[in-house]
This record gives sequence, C-alpha cells and structure tokens, in this order.
Amino acid sequence: MRSIRIHVDAPLASGHDLILPAQAGEHVARVLRLETGHPLILFSGDGNDYDATIVSVGKREVVVNIGDVRAVVNESPLALTLAQGVARGEKMDLIVQKATELGIARIVPLITERSEVKLDAARAEKRLLHWRAVAASACEQSGRARLPTIEAAQPLAAWLSTLGEGGPARLALLPEGTHRPADLKLEGLAILTIGPEGGFGERDRAALAAASFTGLRLGPRILRTETAGLAAIAALQTLYGDL
Repeated sequence: MRSIRIHVDAPLASGHDLILPAQAGEHVARVLRLETGHPLILFSGDGNDYDATIVSVGKREVVVNIGDVRAVVNESPLALTLAQGVARGEKMDLIVQKATELGIARIVPLITERSEVKLDAARAEKRLLHWRAVAASACEQSGRARLPTIEAAQPLAAWLSTLGEGGPARLALLPEGTHRPADLKLEGLAILTIGPEGGFGERDRAALAAASFTGLRLGPRILRTETAGLAAIAALQTLYGDL
C-alpha cells in the first residue's frame, strides 16, 4: 500500500481515536475511497508524523486510531522568508505550493506599488485560508511535517515598518541588483522580496533601500514573478540550505 499523508489541524496523540476533520475525512472516504484497516500518516505541523489506521468510514465521519509517532527531520538549515508581491490568479497558488516544497519557512504576501490584485478584508481572509490550505497540501506531498507560516497580505510599507533594525539578511530581487547568490554569506536566516507582475516600482525600491535590502540578481534575463522567487529560493537553498 502506498503511504497517504494527511494534514490535520488539531493536536495528535498516540493511542487515541480521532474523528478526521470534515475536509480530510471527505478526501479519505470520497476521493481516495479508503476502507477500514487502511494505514495513514497524519501530521499536525508539530514536526512529527503519526502512524494511523482507519477504524471506521461512515457517511458523516471517518475515525482513525493514532499509533506510533516519528520525528521528521527534513527542514532546511536556511530559514528563508519569501515576501512576495501578490500575483494574479493561480500564479500565487503555484508560488505558495512550490516554495513550500523547496523548504520556505515563511511567506508574506505583499501589496506593492504595481500590484494588480486588490483585496478587501473579507477577500484577504479568504485568500489567506486558501494559501494555507495550498501549503498544507504541498507538505503532504513533499514529506514536510512543519507548515510554513503564511501571513495575511499587507502593504509593503507596513511590513517593512515591522522589521526593525538588524536581523536576517535582507535581499530584494531586482534586475539592477549588484549581488549574485554566490556572492552572499548567509548564515541560517534570510528574507527574500519579489515584486508582482511589473516588478517593484520606484517608491518600492526606495523603501526597500531605506530598510537596508540588498539588490540581488539571478542573471541577464528578466523572470516572471512566478518564476523569479522559486528560482531564487532554489539557488539560495543550493548554496546555503539543503538542496
């Protein structure tokens, strides 16, 4: 039997029965069509995998028994924050999904000078929940047992004001950036900012420079927003992480 990993947004404990949350239960029963006795792997984001066995599959609920717990040690030694200008449509889903697979620790969606996506409070909350679900699904697939932190979308200036002095290395991917990934000397923590479609505007660039962000470039070609961040993460993880 192939291993099925399921994220459960609830505390898990060995030796206990658990009714799977509605969405997870429907996925197990309706989509995967698993039956009583089938093994599962559950994780809640605490860094552990929990072996489990389906006890019953009903019309309204799926019950599992939780067995052994195993620590999962596959988080990158480079705790990288991706501050990403919110991209349109499915591009943002792709960025969240692939960044999670590549080991990103935190994602901060940003509203910038050239952002085309407009989010009111209700829509912003809905998108946040959706992005967190995308990240959880990517963890299921990639074997991660810790979910990246995903913050609510916020204006670039407001986010920069929270950073304070010092802290992790600050990088902004810019066509005119003077540093390449191999020029850096990252030690454990870094922040990477990526503009939306159209890139960062002049006010964005000035704000990033005032906040001590170093201009980073990946080469002579201009990358789309959904490519740029992922390529930069892969390069930094290769040089300073675990790829």
